[in-house]
Amino acid sequence: MASETTAAHGAAGAEHAAEGSSLVFHPMDQFIVKPLFGGDTIAWYTPTNVTLWLFFAVLAIIGLLVLSTSKRAIVPTRMQSIAELAYGFIYKMLEDICGKEGVKFFPYVMTLFMFIVTANFLGLIPTSFTTTSHFAVTIPLALAVFLTVTVLGFVKNGAGFLSLFWVSSAPLALRPILAIIELISYFVRPVSHSIRLAGNVMAGHAVIKVFAGFAAIAAISPVSVLAITAMYGLEVLVAFIQAYVFTILTCVYLKDALHPHH
Repeated sequence: MASETTAAHGAAGAEHAAEGSSLVFHPMDQFIVKPLFGGDTIAWYTPTNVTLWLFFAVLAIIGLLVLSTSKRAIVPTRMQSIAELAYGFIYKMLEDICGKEGVKFFPYVMTLFMFIVTANFLGLIPTSFTTTSHFAVTIPLALAVFLTVTVLGFVKNGAGFLSLFWVSSAPLALRPILAIIELISYFVRPVSHSIRLAGNVMAGHAVIKVFAGFAAIAAISPVSVLAITAMYGLEVLVAFIQAYVFTILTCVYLKDALHPHH
């Protein structure tokens, strides 16, 4: 009987120790995909929190680019001004990098930028879900760019597109080695393109969550609140920069397809 009591106390002590050593907050829980209508099983057709916030992103884009510009006022509203600034910003970027020939791809590039930047900013709303923190969202975007550029390169240039991998300005002995490096770097593009976006967005949100967990400790809560405010301001900047980086790399890749010669 005494041994059973000792064992019970030991088990209770171990349980309390485990509880004391475990994290009170879990920074990565905010990225868990959950069904909207309950249940534990997620199939390809199950509406989830990702589906909901992707839908909100589409609605926000329609509201900004379609509804706010429908009246085409001479003196634009704030929303119309934002839409016009975004339009001009992406158009100029595409024209500067790809030339007039690349302007035909403006609808695609503009759609990419607006979707990513809108999803990033929606993810900054408290209790929202950041869709661009998931590879299931960023990998299809990167693969779409990769396939578009590859198909366009061969359709426009034929076998001449392969000159992208042949560095004619390099010494002849180094060209085969450089061609292999260029080929590898080309196929790594969708990997780096997708990981850069998801990784940066996920890391920032996780850090904010960690600081939020420390805010419950009275002794360091003022410092924690200041850190959260600073990180949130940084994340606003990152939300735009990551959309910009994804878009400008897309323009550079399109330029390679349109003008593949080194």
